[in-house]
Amino acid sequence: MAGSTETLSERAARYSPAQRRTLDVALALFAESAVAGTSLQMIADELGVTKAAVYHQFNTKDAIIEGVLDVQLQPVEEALDAAVAAGPGRRAREVLLDRLIDLVMGNRRALATLQNDVTLFRVIGSHQPTRDLFDRLYAVLLAELDDSIALPRAAVLSATIGAIGHPFVTGVDDHTLREEIRRIARRLMRPAG
Repeated sequence: MAGSTETLSERAARYSPAQRRTLDVALALFAESAVAGTSLQMIADELGVTKAAVYHQFNTKDAIIEGVLDVQLQPVEEALDAAVAAGPGRRAREVLLDRLIDLVMGNRRALATLQNDVTLFRVIGSHQPTRDLFDRLYAVLLAELDDSIALPRAAVLSATIGAIGHPFVTGVDDHTLREEIRRIARRLMRPAG
């Protein structure tokens, strides 16, 4: 749906209960076996249906991946909307950062597997609603930064938040990890100088 103005929330609302169940099962399998390691047959087996039944809901595996993105990133879109509603500048950044970190903390296990999934990143790169969301997200987080440093900071900020799923921090308690990631991320969002 390249070029679409449809939000992730609108896209997610279109999925039937059966499709949502398929997406939930797919996400669990992706987190366990990676996207490339998860077949449509595995999804069908976990659902207790035929592969044809899965194809009836989603024409391709990429359509399932896009559906997972639509549903899983909907809370990120809601966090972004809440941040924008909080007002411009620092307040919006803080609201967005806090909500993003809380969302990622709630998915530490899945993130550990998915954050380096090349198949997932290929689909993200071509999934226009996700690209639009990330463009809006970084526009709020890095609004006051000069263009020459905004993109490098966006990359480091993304890696910082993604570090929540890194194997080195598996044993770190949630509170300590959340506060340390917040501290580092806030430093990255400050204007240079």
